[in-house]
Amino acid sequence: MSVKLISRLHEHRQWVNRALIASAEMLSEMQRKQTFKIGQGSIWKSLLHLYAAEYVWLEALLGDDSPTLPGDLPEELPGNQKGTGAIESFAELKQNWADLDQRWNRYLIQLTDNSLEEIVNKRSTSSGKGKIHQTTRSDVLLHVCTHAQYTTAQVVNMLRQVGAKTLPDTMLISMAREQMALDSD
Repeated sequence: MSVKLISRLHEHRQWVNRALIASAEMLSEMQRKQTFKIGQGSIWKSLLHLYAAEYVWLEALLGDDSPTLPGDLPEELPGNQKGTGAIESFAELKQNWADLDQRWNRYLIQLTDNSLEEIVNKRSTSSGKGKIHQTTRSDVLLHVCTHAQYTTAQVVNMLRQVGAKTLPDTMLISMAREQMALDSD
């Protein structure tokens, strides 16, 4: 049952991400990049942060203890240079995220209850920078979902402030009801 519940939370995370992308897609680039004193500072940066977190944690779950997102820059580089592979456009982010969702789905399908107790190693890029932290696979999987919910709330707040015509429904119960309606048709 544990794997089923964790997979359901990740299904919800992906459903919410698609709703965030759909809402943000209706905005101008200027609205997406408008600065706020919340989250990562803009809708664009917060969406990139969500994507990056999901990318890095999947890589850690797959065994890379020092994962980085293509395009991340070492702090030593001068100025605001962009690394090779940096996401430059909304369309690119949308496509990369769809590809990442497929990778997540392939990963989640192979999980077993026993594998949830395995240890995942990840080198910190923030607290205790450089230190390798060990966490159970189940806690990493739960963290990815709770982090997404926290960041989603910030993005929805920013969407509201820029006057987005459509705010995403982010409730799991809404996803469940939508699925039940589709299943009954």
